[in-house]
Amino acid sequence: MNTGDYRLASSDAQSALQPEVEVKFANFLINQAVDAAFCLGANAQFVYVNDATCLMTEYSREELLSMRLYDIDVDFSLHNWLDINSQGSLTFKSRYRTKGGRIFLVQISISYVKQQDMEFGCAFVREISGEIVELSVQKWTDELKDAKDNLQQEFSQLKAKEFELETSLSLLNSTLESTAIGIVAVNFEGDILSLNQKYLDMWQLPESLILSKKCPRCKAFFENQLKDPQAFNRLIWEVSSQADFESYDILELKDGRVFAQYSKPQWLGEQIIGRVWSIWDITESKRTEEALRLNASRFRILAETTDASTFLIQGTRLCYVNPAVEQLTGYTTEELLTGFDIRRLIKSKKGRQIRKQGEAANFEYQEINILTKNGTERWLACAVTMLDGGLDFGGKPVEMIAGIDITDYKYAELSLNQALEQARQLSELRARFLSMVCHQFRTPLNIVSFSNSLLKEEVDKRTKKKIQPLLDHIQKATEQLSQMLDDILFFSKAESAKINCQPQPLELVQFCNDLVAQMQMSISKIPINLVREQSSLTACIDKKLLEPILKNLLDNAIKYSASGMTVDLKISCKNEHVIFQVQDKGIGISVADQQRIFEPFYRGSNIDHIPGTGLGLSILKTLVDLHHGQVSVESEICVGTTFTVMLPLMKSELSTSEL
Repeated sequence: MNTGDYRLASSDAQSALQPEVEVKFANFLINQAVDAAFCLGANAQFVYVNDATCLMTEYSREELLSMRLYDIDVDFSLHNWLDINSQGSLTFKSRYRTKGGRIFLVQISISYVKQQDMEFGCAFVREISGEIVELSVQKWTDELKDAKDNLQQEFSQLKAKEFELETSLSLLNSTLESTAIGIVAVNFEGDILSLNQKYLDMWQLPESLILSKKCPRCKAFFENQLKDPQAFNRLIWEVSSQADFESYDILELKDGRVFAQYSKPQWLGEQIIGRVWSIWDITESKRTEEALRLNASRFRILAETTDASTFLIQGTRLCYVNPAVEQLTGYTTEELLTGFDIRRLIKSKKGRQIRKQGEAANFEYQEINILTKNGTERWLACAVTMLDGGLDFGGKPVEMIAGIDITDYKYAELSLNQALEQARQLSELRARFLSMVCHQFRTPLNIVSFSNSLLKEEVDKRTKKKIQPLLDHIQKATEQLSQMLDDILFFSKAESAKINCQPQPLELVQFCNDLVAQMQMSISKIPINLVREQSSLTACIDKKLLEPILKNLLDNAIKYSASGMTVDLKISCKNEHVIFQVQDKGIGISVADQQRIFEPFYRGSNIDHIPGTGLGLSILKTLVDLHHGQVSVESEICVGTTFTVMLPLMKSELSTSEL
């Protein structure tokens, strides 16, 4: 078949047949064909079938012409008819079903032709029954495989949804059980749908009530624990079954506990099916609230009755002032609390350190200068702290200032500072004067000493016995006068703070050994005994200050001791201090003299003719103070004296012994 005319043409030797004869002849030939042949119109409607088609399908021609191809083609839906149509002519396999129900395999050759704007499908079909079993089995196998795959996919999806649901339920249960709030869900029939362990622990429900799952049976139990059972009935049992509202209530128990209770409706879609109750213990919160209220009342009572001015400040605005503030500033409470800018009142603040204030102190000491309503300035000594939320000011930080008026003290302090400044200037003037006098005396004194030395060399043997004692007296007086000038000069430097303490690592035992040996060479009639607890001790001490301290003590001990007596120098460590003790068995110091022994130019009442300036111990006290140490004296007349010097021990990395 092709898309040309369907006339049966005669040979060239014969004339053409008449159309009626030609159609009749063509119909005879197609019905004699062994293969089934048919034509399809719109929607696969049979428009022509030959006898072989009727024989193959077991349908009559009239039946087939009222049917469509998919009525007999089992695999009709499996073919892509759009592709077949677009290719014009195609051969493929399919399965047909007879009127009796037998299914067999066929091979189809189909072509599409157009006639007068109408499209027809002309098909020739041949049965190939030998392949039907294989095709059917494969088809069923594919269908079973697809069905199995679909079932497995649906099963996997169901398992995933089941796992997701179990995970969600586990997370929900874990959340409910880990919360500090008791939760219970109740339907409107009075059945407990769900509750967590915290709810059971808070109410301590008996096992029998838990197993019943019936709220009405718990009614007597709850009422027996509450102070106000009627209120509980009103809050719990008389809630409307369809009420769409939330509630918050406070429950007080007979054992002193206080519970807060919140409820809201439980929705299922757009329908309310019950209520969910949340309950938590607020006993401590209520106690804290009562304590805060009591503290606030106490604070107000104290603030209203104290003479100290008390301010509560939030930003630049005053939140509270006590009556003392009115008296201090001249402003009324209404003026200060109504839009008053604190910067109009406070001119300046100055922080001050308080001696021995603990690190845990939660306040700061400040001196505040204020300007009163009449324009005068006042000074307050204040303790300033930030409130920790004990008072309700909207959750914002509030600064509390409690101060006392120290205006008179500040003026007195100013006068004192002026007097101290004058005293300092006088002290500097005296120091400069003493320094000048010492330098002026030093030159003629050196001339006298030098002249005395020359005279000693020029004295002849005849007059030596008479003149030599006089020259020795001159030499001794010159040395005493020189020592006095040295003491005065050193004292003036110490008093004017021109001497600085510069600690350096120093091996103290060796230093004391050298000092004793040096002094023993010049003074042999009084032995010095060095007593030490350790063979080596290194500490950070200023050597140039320590030497005059110990030398002065040893000089005094030797000076006021009788010939042949022993002087002891002891060195030890105790409580992070190095201790020097100089002990003699000399004339001693009276109790009255001990009170003034460290004053400049003061000398004991029992020293008789023993020379001295009275500056040595005053200088010693100044040097010990520079080390932040202490000096003390113990003495008894005609028994002896012990001076003790304690200096802070700053260990050096060079120390060779453990303390």
